[in-house]
Amino acid sequence: MTIITADGTHAQAWDAYVAASPQASFYHRFGWRRINDATLAHRSCYLAALDGTRIVGVFPFVQVKSGLFGNLGCSMPFVNYGGPCADTPDIEHALLERARAISRELKLKYLEIRSRRHLGDALPCNTHKVSLTLALPKDPDVLWKAFKTGHRQEIRRGYKHGFVARFGGAELFEPFYEIMSESWRNLGTPLYNRHYFRSLLETFPEATRLCVVYADGEPAAAAFDGLHGDTIEGMWMGAKAKYRHRLVSYVLYWELIKNAAEAGFARFHFGRSTADSGSEAFKKKWNASVDQLYWHYILPEGAAMPALNVDNPRYRMAIDVWRRLPVGVTQFIGPSIARCIP
Repeated sequence: MTIITADGTHAQAWDAYVAASPQASFYHRFGWRRINDATLAHRSCYLAALDGTRIVGVFPFVQVKSGLFGNLGCSMPFVNYGGPCADTPDIEHALLERARAISRELKLKYLEIRSRRHLGDALPCNTHKVSLTLALPKDPDVLWKAFKTGHRQEIRRGYKHGFVARFGGAELFEPFYEIMSESWRNLGTPLYNRHYFRSLLETFPEATRLCVVYADGEPAAAAFDGLHGDTIEGMWMGAKAKYRHRLVSYVLYWELIKNAAEAGFARFHFGRSTADSGSEAFKKKWNASVDQLYWHYILPEGAAMPALNVDNPRYRMAIDVWRRLPVGVTQFIGPSIARCIP
């Protein structure tokens, strides 16, 4: 077995392995390498384990160099998770050891591995994030009847405001970005540049979908999903503040879930949340099951695990300032900041 750094010539074989591996996700696809390199100006390292010419394991990670947090590595940055996928534990270990060597060569402060599986006690681990997934029956009415009465009433109340959902692709990009710009500004979070999202739609045209919920013709809420195997992967969503009290988020989620079930998908992934947060509680209302995520770290000898926490007073002050800026200003300066926050 040999470990190589895969390039474009390996893309087809890489994606074939990812499509067949039960450990892999939408975020392991090779196309993310070009997206992160070209639209965010980061350096990607895509490790592949070969048995002869056959791929038997993959481990993509990205070097994120920034003035905010320094020289970091992440698998995968800006999205829900990543980590190694391998046919055997020995292959996984070899990929991790090669990643450790590259981390030293690149002088990374750390390599963060956002894994859905525990990778062993040899790597420090943070368990502050969870993943929420809803199993989908073929008939969405089965889901509807399983909701608590109060939850169904909230969804009905939302629809009484006349919201209408549209599904599509690139033709819905501008209303999607308009909504996300306001929504993330209100959260105090810089948003990625337009080219990042457009590149996703161009790179994965058959594996991405946008949903925009309208109120009297005005975009009110939106979501960006990935399609991988039998799973809908919820990546980004947001809503305009003036429609939140009208329960537009309930309409958006139900439209996404109902559409996924009707399209024959087996699972809807709500994305990750901080454990015991309001976000986790809201997603549980949809009867989503909770799975632990394991954020492991490859660290220089003697280094401690990073503690990047939005509750840190230093970051809270910056978040509060960001929330008060005009949306146009955050759209202009936000992308240069967002690319530095993995």
